[in-house]
Amino acid sequence: MKVKEVIKIIEDFAPLHYAESFDNVGLIVGNAEAEVKGVLVSLDTLETTVDEAIEKNCNLIVSFHPIIFKGLTKIVGKSYVEKVVLKAIKHDIHIYAIHTALDNHSMGVSAKMAEKLGLNKTKILIPKSGQIKKLTTYVPVKYGEELRNALFEVGAGQIGNYDHCSFNWQGVGTFRGNDVSNPAIGEIGQDHMEEEMCIQVIFEHHLENKILQAMRENHPYEEVAYEVVTLDNVHQKIGMGIIGELDEEKTVPDFLNQLKETFHLKMVRHSDSLQKKIKKVAVLGGSGSFAIKNAISAGADIYVTADLKYHDFFQAEGKIVLADIGHYESEQFTKNLLVELLSKKITNFAIILSENNTNPINYY
Repeated sequence: MKVKEVIKIIEDFAPLHYAESFDNVGLIVGNAEAEVKGVLVSLDTLETTVDEAIEKNCNLIVSFHPIIFKGLTKIVGKSYVEKVVLKAIKHDIHIYAIHTALDNHSMGVSAKMAEKLGLNKTKILIPKSGQIKKLTTYVPVKYGEELRNALFEVGAGQIGNYDHCSFNWQGVGTFRGNDVSNPAIGEIGQDHMEEEMCIQVIFEHHLENKILQAMRENHPYEEVAYEVVTLDNVHQKIGMGIIGELDEEKTVPDFLNQLKETFHLKMVRHSDSLQKKIKKVAVLGGSGSFAIKNAISAGADIYVTADLKYHDFFQAEGKIVLADIGHYESEQFTKNLLVELLSKKITNFAIILSENNTNPINYY
């Protein structure tokens, strides 16, 4: 199996179009055509991670965080990033990162947090916009069903819990082919009128090439008239954070103790406990200060995330409890998620969970 085939498994689950625009996801170091000996799955890629890959005969590291986040102008081994890249290249280690593509997945980082906390009735906290597109095309009526089914086959027409969704209406199309045309219907140089069907289907952004290919392959016309537009609708299954409910209400101290036990914490930084009960819980792995207002608007009793600054805690304003459990701690189960995904699909070589603790923060 080649590196690109492992990548396809990951991206079929979490397409890179899900990632935020600021992110650096995909194959960071290496060659997509290389044969894979073994895969090491980690949260970060440090020198110790590369050493572990070498020791365990893994030539592909699948990492949550990208080792290169900003552009490198030199690779001379002066920073930890440069050292990692140099060592990986020297030992033919390929490095792939998924980061916010997995953050934005409904079964990704925050979903794993919610699962560990036993939340139910879960949904995306901040649904992502710009991920839904609409195709409009025109086809002779007798070819309409065949074309529509071909589009459905590659993922068009899926809305929430429904598939094979489309909108159709009939009208009359007109055209005339020039001297070098090859019309499937009508004659060269003659005006032609045809009973046509207009078909509209929506699809996820990352499927566009497949959708257009299926349209062209299953359309009778030499020249296909169509348009693709990006919709303003948010995608209810793509986005940052998860909000859900506990089976039973808990006091703030009891829930904070649950956090400590579940995420193996030495401490939890939190805002005023408000002497309230906790039932509705919002979670977001990694740095989540940007979503405080979203958690409040969603009616969460507590918001669990990481990297909150001093002034962020003032945003609680007596409406919510804010709990900072640490960046690494909030994302620690992510590599387990990736191992589970790859192990189900790959059986001819090892998928190894990194034993390396890459948390740069220590507690005294």
